[in-house]
Amino acid sequence: MIRAPELIPVAGPWITEREVEYVTDAARNAWFSNHYEYNRRFEEAFAAYVGVKHAVSLPHCTAAIHLSLAAAGIGAGDEVIVPDVTWIASVAPVVYVGATPIFADILKDTWCIDPRSVEAAVTPRTKAIIGVDLYGSMADWSELRRIADRHNLLLIEDAAEALGSEYGGRKAGSLGDTGVFSFHGSKTLTTGEGGMFVTNDDHLHQRVMTLRDHGRPPGDKLFLNTEIGFKYKMSALQAAFGLAQIERVEELIARKRDIFSWYKDALGGVEGLTLNAEPKGTLNSYWMVTAIPDPSFGMDKFALMAAFRERNIDTRPFFSPLSSLPAFAERPESSAHMPECPVGETIAKFGINLPSGYHMTKEKVRTVCAAMRDILSSTS
Repeated sequence: MIRAPELIPVAGPWITEREVEYVTDAARNAWFSNHYEYNRRFEEAFAAYVGVKHAVSLPHCTAAIHLSLAAAGIGAGDEVIVPDVTWIASVAPVVYVGATPIFADILKDTWCIDPRSVEAAVTPRTKAIIGVDLYGSMADWSELRRIADRHNLLLIEDAAEALGSEYGGRKAGSLGDTGVFSFHGSKTLTTGEGGMFVTNDDHLHQRVMTLRDHGRPPGDKLFLNTEIGFKYKMSALQAAFGLAQIERVEELIARKRDIFSWYKDALGGVEGLTLNAEPKGTLNSYWMVTAIPDPSFGMDKFALMAAFRERNIDTRPFFSPLSSLPAFAERPESSAHMPECPVGETIAKFGINLPSGYHMTKEKVRTVCAAMRDILSSTS
């Protein structure tokens, strides 16, 4: 049995002296009148990279989705269409504001929300669509934009996993009315924890700036809160870390694409195994290299993960359908528009994420791929 000589983790960051220097300087100097300097620089650099007018640094991506919905006035009695297969953080904020998440199926190739399923789920109560750029793939933003415009809906792009990906020459995060990003330790760009809200809409930006600071309008120094808001700010230390990372973003994206190319070269000829897609007109930043074995191999994702674990290789399961989770068991209305045989059900049952962190080398990728071939051949 092929076994890695030491554990190969599924994810990991790429940290240089630049990050250390910036964070050290922030610890010493980001106080008093300089307390927001690193946040400002990070936000400006991030907005310029994504190609948007406004960026707001936050403690996590979940806050960015929450603020997007709250800033648009979405609440009780409203519906928000979301992909059935995604991480729960993409959908939980819909419940935070008192609205109802409505699940839609995903596409077979990109694993992103299916516009046809979205269209079928629109009702008079629908107020927004949240599209998720899953594992670095890009949703069909032209069709989602058409649907949103036709029904006068807010369009939120959850680009938490897709920094650096592109659709029609535009960067991920710039294709919705708002865009949101995650800087969790596993992400392409990290601040340990953290997130970013982006938009070209001046009104939504101003609402977010007020709501994220306990309902204080920007510039308020008298604690005269105009409404009840939230406490969603990023620390200067995190912003300093993020600034160093965004200044290195091109090499970060290039390394992610290199890692995927090593996997593709090694696994491309394995019949019955599907990897991340990159349809024409898109660029995939390949946050997580993801493999979907054909059901004929007879191994679901948990069995496949166990086999890799025996070989000293860490993996992650493809996100399970939200409609299948205990967390949504008491919300049958959320699944009212799902098709009888969802595409996402099979993909989610068998897919796994392979080690994709910046610690990966060609040699480690070869080891993972040899293990994959070994595991799949043992089922035949």
